[in-house]
Amino acid sequence: MLDFIFAVVAMAAAANPPETVTAPNDPPQSAASGSVVIGEGVSIGSATLIEGSPAATAGGLEIDQSVIPKGLAAEAQTPTGKFTTAVEVKPILEATKANWVALRDYGGNDLVYVSHLWAWRCGLSAMAISINDGAMENLPLPKCHTEYRSANVILEEDGLPYLTYPQGSVERVTVQIVYDDLTQDIATFASNEIRIP
Repeated sequence: MLDFIFAVVAMAAAANPPETVTAPNDPPQSAASGSVVIGEGVSIGSATLIEGSPAATAGGLEIDQSVIPKGLAAEAQTPTGKFTTAVEVKPILEATKANWVALRDYGGNDLVYVSHLWAWRCGLSAMAISINDGAMENLPLPKCHTEYRSANVILEEDGLPYLTYPQGSVERVTVQIVYDDLTQDIATFASNEIRIP
């Protein structure tokens, strides 16, 4: 049943295709609201920005461009029904933003789980995390396992989907993501908002 719901969400998203990416030779314009650009001359929507322009924001939070891997390119956004593109996973991640991360006190440590984002990583290009307003750090995503029916499956060789910190030290978590269409999003959570048993 859940697969059916996700399929309906993906089909609805496909009905509203993502904005087009313009060629780098197009004349630069001012950034449209919500436009996010990575790299010189890369644009999404009607704007072309040059590297060094003001930082992008989402939900009033500033996205740290310095930790985003250089050379990312927008991927084709043809829905496959396998949730491997931004057009398919973005509606899900937007609707479940409160679940992007979780915090657990376990074994004398604070464990910050990113398993929800890993479960939809095939529509993402990059992810970064900051603890207690510290420096944002790139958090590499495991590869998509397209050889399996569920490409987003988390395998043993992918590692563990959590970060370990000293017990009681995590007060705030900020996560930023880059979708594979190069749009970006960011969210900050207080520890009491994401704590799990």
